[in-house]
Amino acid sequence: MDLRFVGFDYPVLQTLHHMMDNMGEEPEANGAGAGSKSSYSAPTRTYVRDAKAMAATPADVKEYPNSYAFVIDMPGLKSGDIKVQVEDDNVLIISGERKREEEEKEGAKYVRMERRVGKLMRKFVLPENANTDAISAVCKDGVLTVTVEKVPPPEPKKPKTIEVKIA
Repeated sequence: MDLRFVGFDYPVLQTLHHMMDNMGEEPEANGAGAGSKSSYSAPTRTYVRDAKAMAATPADVKEYPNSYAFVIDMPGLKSGDIKVQVEDDNVLIISGERKREEEEKEGAKYVRMERRVGKLMRKFVLPENANTDAISAVCKDGVLTVTVEKVPPPEPKKPKTIEVKIA
């Protein structure tokens, strides 16, 4: 199985490494950082938010003979709050957002807030044998299971027998 996990790939690490290398440097008049060897632009807020969401959303991936199963904890989310999408014909995106409960009683204040709120997201590049037309998702007790069926392997071609005639 060759599943690549989008979000923990080299460009993310390269961007973080570059940001750490250039911390505290003053930009020059031309807009490039001091000692900058190439043009660099800081990641957008959306990119950083999505990268944090992917890093904070653990997933289990299982391969069965006829399918792949992606298991992700989605605590406190209703089915309408969870999105399962396929982009570019082979990128599975699972996302959702858990919001802070707004129902506070008068005079009540938080003493401790430990439960995670915010965006949950994972992206997976699906292997070639994944059938993106046969995907199902079930959320039970806060655990989302997305099943992607495999394309059945092609039937082996049977050799064609040619009758030899005697002349």
